[in-house]
Order: sequence, then structure tokens, then C-alpha cells
Amino acid sequence: MISWIPALLMGARITIGLTVCAMTAGVILSLFIALGKMSKSAVINKFCTAYTFFFRGTPLLMQLYFIYYALPSISSVFLIQTGNAGADRFIYAFIAYSLNMAAYSAEVIRAALQSIDKGQFEASRALGLSYAQTMRLVIIPQSIRRLIPPVGNEFILMLKDASLVSMIALVDITRATRTIEGSTRSPLVYIPAMILYLIITAIFTYIFRKLEKKYSVYE
Repeated sequence: MISWIPALLMGARITIGLTVCAMTAGVILSLFIALGKMSKSAVINKFCTAYTFFFRGTPLLMQLYFIYYALPSISSVFLIQTGNAGADRFIYAFIAYSLNMAAYSAEVIRAALQSIDKGQFEASRALGLSYAQTMRLVIIPQSIRRLIPPVGNEFILMLKDASLVSMIALVDITRATRTIEGSTRSPLVYIPAMILYLIITAIFTYIFRKLEKKYSVYE
């Protein structure tokens, strides 16, 4: 089993890197989608609503297949060619996971923003702050501490769902495990692989709990 660890750790780099990058981009994008769903503009509101409906209503694996296989076939504009097949697959996976995460996090962020007392919004506007300034300086900072637990849960779920990238031959932990199992014919490789997933999950769970504890002091 010791001889399998280097390959599994290389796969862990892809799993963690993809999850962190997609989570960061997804949360940033979800903030705009959440604000769009709260917008009084019918066009913006309906677009953001349709976006979340699509990505929450279809399987992540199907979305990954569509972005990786279908879009490049529809138009060469969507074809990614960096000269490195692994990098190409990572970018496709990053796009799919970011868009999916944005749809799920948007609902979480919208609920957190709307949980802030409306009196604070009205007081900010009375002081002369614009809508953008009120959201940026007053509402969003207060909602961050309420976002940490649900966003942390979404992160852990995405960390485990990252195993789906093995279906497009991106070498994450799952793909590395299947490769080792195929060459050695030993199912024991799944033991260190699952332990590695548990260790990574435990580390990030601990990080989010520390953040939650830190920011809950101000609640």
C-alpha cells in the first residue's frame, strides 16, 4: 500500500485544487446571481432564476459531459487547447463545477442577505449610502458569518463530487485509484484512497469550524 501513496497524493492535488478553485469562483459568481434574484428588474431576476433552475435541476455529471463533449462539438469557440490534455480537462471541469456551485451557493447567499434586518438597510440609505454601498459596506459583511456553515457544507460535498472528473480521464484520487486497481488487480487500493478522502475532508471540516467559531463571536 505504501507504494501506492505517491500516485494517490498526486491525484489529491487535482481533487483539492479543483475544489478550491471552483469553490472560490462559484461563490463569487453566486453573489451576483443572488443579487440578481433580489433585483427589481424582471429581466435580470428571470435570468438568474432560470440559471439556478437549470444547474440545480440537472445532474452535475451531465453538466460536466455537456461542457466537455457537447459544447466543443457545437462550436470551436468552446474548444480549449492549451497543449496539455490534463490542463484542458482541468479547465473544463473547473468551468462545470464553478457554474454548478454558483447555482447552489446563490440560494444560500440570498437567504443570508435577506436574513439581515431591513432596518439596517433603511438606516444606511437614510445616511446617504447608495444601494451598492449599503450592500458592500453593511449587509454583505454581516451576512458572511451566517454563510460559513452552509458554504462549508457545500465545499465538502463538492470535494467528494470531484470524483466525477475521473469520467473525463482527469487524474484525481478516484482515477488514480482505478488505475492502480487495474494494474495491480488489488482491490485493497480503495482502503488508502478512502482514508485519504477522510483526511482531506477532516482537515477542511476543521478549518470551516474554526472560521465559524471565530466569526460567531460577533453574532
